[in-house]
Amino acid sequence: MATDHAVEDLHDDRARVSGIVDEVDHGRAQLYDLLAVVLGRAPDGDLLTLLGGLDGDDSPLGQPLAAVARASREVTAEALAREYHDLFIGVGRGELLPYASYYRTGFLNERPLARVRDDLRELGIERDPAMTEPEDHLAILLDCMAGLVSGRIEAEPDAARAFFGRHLEPWAGRFFGDLELAKAARFYRAVGSLGRAFVEIETQAFAMDA
Repeated sequence: MATDHAVEDLHDDRARVSGIVDEVDHGRAQLYDLLAVVLGRAPDGDLLTLLGGLDGDDSPLGQPLAAVARASREVTAEALAREYHDLFIGVGRGELLPYASYYRTGFLNERPLARVRDDLRELGIERDPAMTEPEDHLAILLDCMAGLVSGRIEAEPDAARAFFGRHLEPWAGRFFGDLELAKAARFYRAVGSLGRAFVEIETQAFAMDA
């Protein structure tokens, strides 16, 4: 009976650990989603209200998350639309170019874009005909990571680590650091801090799992 009870306890422990892991992955996926959304378009009033209600703490991610919440409460949708335009669109080009090709080669539409397209094809992800941005836009890469981490995209267990290592780790942290220092950034300065901290933590976590 003692052995049976021990086996039951072991199964219970595994279930609890599995639940914790699922919660962690859920939180990671939410952060990938958050960053993808705010980099893909300027948040409207409804999204700003949602972001303004986020909770932070004293942890390395909690502090910049709290800063994003504060920034969301201090900006209007109209001002944020202008900030987004100045940062990422501009007249001719924005202050920053959030593309893997540009950050890794200095030019747009280079080999990193082809590698992203190859991996998306392997994952069974087809380009939306309505999409105007090339697939190496950071918002698209973050959205893919959210899908891989959450399980919305069916893939091998190691797919998220491989995708992150190939397409985000070499440059995303640098981009977020530049966003923190961008002249036009106000709300997005907090986004830069959150993204840089998150990329650093993900890089360390994936390295430990390797």
